[in-house]
Amino acid sequence: MKPDDALLSRGGVARRDVRCLRDGGQVERQDWVAEEVPVALEFNGIAHAVMLATPLDLEDFALGFSLSEGILASRAELYDTEQVEGPLGITLRLEVAGAAFARLKDRRRAMAGRTGCGLCGVESLAHVSRALPTLPDAAPLQPRAIARAMRELSVLQTLQRATGAVHAAAWCASSGDIHLLREDVGRHNALDKLIGGMAAARLQDASSGFIVVTSRASFEMVQKTAAAGVPLLAAISAPTSLAITTAQAARLALIGFVRGDNLVTYTHPERLALEPWSANHVCKPTT
Repeated sequence: MKPDDALLSRGGVARRDVRCLRDGGQVERQDWVAEEVPVALEFNGIAHAVMLATPLDLEDFALGFSLSEGILASRAELYDTEQVEGPLGITLRLEVAGAAFARLKDRRRAMAGRTGCGLCGVESLAHVSRALPTLPDAAPLQPRAIARAMRELSVLQTLQRATGAVHAAAWCASSGDIHLLREDVGRHNALDKLIGGMAAARLQDASSGFIVVTSRASFEMVQKTAAAGVPLLAAISAPTSLAITTAQAARLALIGFVRGDNLVTYTHPERLALEPWSANHVCKPTT
């Protein structure tokens, strides 16, 4: 599918020559693919991490990564972001407060980022898990709001429709309406971009809504969601065991296998307005 003019004006897609096999014959054509480039993050002149990312919404990515990794305690600790393009990739130069820089040095990482990995290069086991806020009580969400958000998400994924190669993360109001969406080749990157976009927009009450993602719900996806103060994460695929343990401790409702009106609640079902449950009711296992 050809990207629309709005998407082309933002970038993030490229054209490549391909050869397709169709009905026993061969067809040569040009195809649209998602861009993936090395993105380096520097804090006060010190190189910290290199991630592979789609070169869209990179200021949101820089802010969201810094917040979700615990480098920044708040948006106010980020003074400036400069984006510098070079022959090898893009460098994001962040100027941060002294307290944030000291925090970074205390838990120094040397990460070689990959689209499917969020913990590459962590120096010790102590750095894997960090203290997360205990999420506050909130009004229970209707399951139909989650189903609505996931349906709307597929419609709003312009980059995914054009390339078939990216993930999305979106913050949704309690009604299921999507208020903010970000896309990237990496699921962690998409979530970081969303968290950065939420902070940049000064979203006042993130806890009043929830986040949906087009991926599995790994440990770091849960950790980033909880750090953003959002009490529910809904994923189209499965969570991992460590994600479930982390969500349970943070009082985050972790939802998986959101397919149509069906879903699986792994933690804190009290955050959903569920019908009275009977142990005698049998449903087919999720596959």
